[in-house]
Amino acid sequence: MTAFRLEREVALSATQAWGRVTDWGGHAARVPFTALASVTAGPTRPGTVFVVRSGLGRIGVDDPMEVVGWEPPADGAPGRCRLEKRGRLVLGWAEIEVHPRGAEHSLVVWTEDLRLRPLPRLLDPVVARVGRVVFGRALDGVLR
Repeated sequence: MTAFRLEREVALSATQAWGRVTDWGGHAARVPFTALASVTAGPTRPGTVFVVRSGLGRIGVDDPMEVVGWEPPADGAPGRCRLEKRGRLVLGWAEIEVHPRGAEHSLVVWTEDLRLRPLPRLLDPVVARVGRVVFGRALDGVLR
């Protein structure tokens, strides 16, 4: 199974943490050899599509994602975002949750199921381990 979960307690309000973890360009900038290639205009909402491109030079892989769930934190309730990966090679989903922990603290939970189409299921544990490291570093970076 390729699913993994990351949790971070941060000294940020839920609104601040939400803004950082839903900054798609900020995430892409913290993943090696990756950049935000395009994003639907306007504020993020269900139906927003963005594409990150990972690679070197002309050789790379596009990872299109669609926002299928979007509930920013409000009135003490947690925020939730669900992304569905729509690519030919990179498949799966991600769920981002931001739970308020008082006025100045939050718990950020990132759960991801990452599948790479050309790899056999036998390598799922390796994909999950690498994903946990790469996404963990990106998450730490956007929350600093």
